Amino acid sequence: MLGMLAVSSILLVIIMSGRFVKYLTRAASGEMSPDVVFTVLMYRVPSFLEVILPLGLFLGFLLGYGRLYLESEMTVLEACGMSRKRLLGYSMGPALFVAIIVGVLGIYVTPYSGGQANKIADEQESSSEFETLTPGRFHKQKTGSRVTYTDSIEGEGHLGMVFIADQNKSTKRMQITMAEAGTTHFDEELDQRFLVLEKGYRYEGDPGKGDYIELGFERYGTEIEKKNQAIRVDDVETLPTSYLMQSDKPHHQAQLHWRLSLPVLAIVVTMLAVPLSRVNPRQGRYARLAPSIVLYLTYLSILSTVTSDVGKGDIGAWAIWFVHLLFILFALNLLIFGDFWSRIYNRIPPLKVKLPGKKSV
Repeated sequence: MLGMLAVSSILLVIIMSGRFVKYLTRAASGEMSPDVVFTVLMYRVPSFLEVILPLGLFLGFLLGYGRLYLESEMTVLEACGMSRKRLLGYSMGPALFVAIIVGVLGIYVTPYSGGQANKIADEQESSSEFETLTPGRFHKQKTGSRVTYTDSIEGEGHLGMVFIADQNKSTKRMQITMAEAGTTHFDEELDQRFLVLEKGYRYEGDPGKGDYIELGFERYGTEIEKKNQAIRVDDVETLPTSYLMQSDKPHHQAQLHWRLSLPVLAIVVTMLAVPLSRVNPRQGRYARLAPSIVLYLTYLSILSTVTSDVGKGDIGAWAIWFVHLLFILFALNLLIFGDFWSRIYNRIPPLKVKLPGKKSV
């Protein structure tokens, strides 16, 4: 269990670091408020864990049992009556514990946390550009030509010096507005947000020409355009499991069986880890680590591909469980006939490479 926790923690830190950098980049560009970066990241943790925990369990068994084989401790245990089936029985205890955790995460926690993360992301998308401004940075609208800058933000909706460069939609002339301070105000009757600028100037004209119009003002109010406020409610990954069970749509059934199959994944990889961890002391502790990881990734990739095909309606949901059955049979083959395959593997002669002017090595 300690090996599983160590491996899972390292993988979680790596994945979270990559996602954290992505969110920080969005926050720096003004697409997301810095205040919600950590919150969104925490809501994404359950979706990471439901895939990381089976891999951590798999690698934990490989490293733990591999050390026992390397130091000949497993040989002593086998001489005392510890069979491979008995070892598998002992391994199923931690495997069932992890399977229950993964099941709870996939069926209950991940849909809820994913929905909350999407809700925050949608609120950020629907918020105005002035609500996601970063002091000291120019912010450009995704769909327009407006560039906005402020040197400071004091409290909620109170801006320091404001600079706005935009293009007049009717005359196509450049508009530049500068003010000493700005405040965002929401009118509940009109259901609209306004930006109120104080003590500034507004210039309008074409670059390179001398026909600029200058307008000074003490207070100037402008309507803040709303972004797309459509909230995602049909994201299949965030739908409650109870709703998926009542639906007969292919993509809903695919998501349902994917959630139910993740605990099975933890059990199957444990069955694979017990025979794959058997190494010859002369081969080293990590002799089968790389092939085992490739096998796990192959298992997960096939399962994901089949789930995608089920979601498209190409095949039935039975195909997901057929993949599990194939790897269960493969694991049983290694458990029952492991000694036979080990003898075959050990009889394979080493690859000889003939170098120019030298003997074969």
